[in-house]
Amino acid sequence: MPTISCIIVDDEPLAIEIMESYVQKINHLSLKGSFRNAVTAFSFLQQQPVDLIFLDIQMPKLNGIEFLKTLKNPPKVIFTTAYRDYALDGFELEVVDYLLKPIPFERFLKSVSRILQPTAANEATTKSISSETAKEQPLFFKVDKKMVKVNLSDILYIESVKDYVKVKTTDKEIITQQKISYLEESLPQHTFIRIHRSFLAAISKIDAYSASEVEIGKIQLPIGRNYKNDVLKTLSQQVFTS
Repeated sequence: MPTISCIIVDDEPLAIEIMESYVQKINHLSLKGSFRNAVTAFSFLQQQPVDLIFLDIQMPKLNGIEFLKTLKNPPKVIFTTAYRDYALDGFELEVVDYLLKPIPFERFLKSVSRILQPTAANEATTKSISSETAKEQPLFFKVDKKMVKVNLSDILYIESVKDYVKVKTTDKEIITQQKISYLEESLPQHTFIRIHRSFLAAISKIDAYSASEVEIGKIQLPIGRNYKNDVLKTLSQQVFTS
C-alpha cells in the first residue's frame, strides 16, 4: 500500500518526541512535520496536505477541535490528549480514534491499524515486536505540567483514586489524572492483571497470593470478589508454566 503522510500537532515537546518515535516504527507512515500549535500546522497544510494528523486538543491560540473545524477537507485525525472530556466531540467530528495520554505503543499501533491495510498492519506489528525486544517502550504520565517516564518493568501496581491513578514503581510513586479502566485496556494483558476494581498488579512482582489478597513485597493488595476467579486462574497458570 502507498505510504501515509502524517503530521503531529501538540504543544508539549516531550509528547511530540514520543509520538515521533512511535511513527518511526511504522513502515507505512511518513512524518512530514511536527508543530507546537495549530496555527502553524494550518499554514503548513495549506501548502502540503497530508493523509493523517495526530492532534492534541488542549493547545494555546487555537485548540485541536477548533483547528479541525477550520479545515475544509480535513484528513483523517487521531486525537492524542490527556483529557477524556472531549470524546463526544471526537465522535461528532468522525475522528479515527481518541487516544488518552499516556499512550502505550501497543495502543498507538492498534489505532494506526484502523487506517493501514491488513498487510501493512502485519508488517508494522512485526517491526514493533523486534523493536520492543531490543528495548522496552516506557510510558509517560502527565504530572502537573511535566510528562514523567515510567518503565513498564518498574511498575509494582496501579491504584485507582477517584478520577486519578497512583502508579507505584520500584523507586517512586506518581499520581496522574487517568481512569484505571483505560490503563487496563492499554497495558499488556500478559504482564498486568486487574485484581480489584481499584487495583492493577504487575504479575511478575507478585510474591505470594491467597484467595483474598496478593503480596508485593511488604504490601498486601485485596482481590475483589468479582475478579477472584480470573485472578486465581491466571496466577495458578503462572505456577505451572514457570
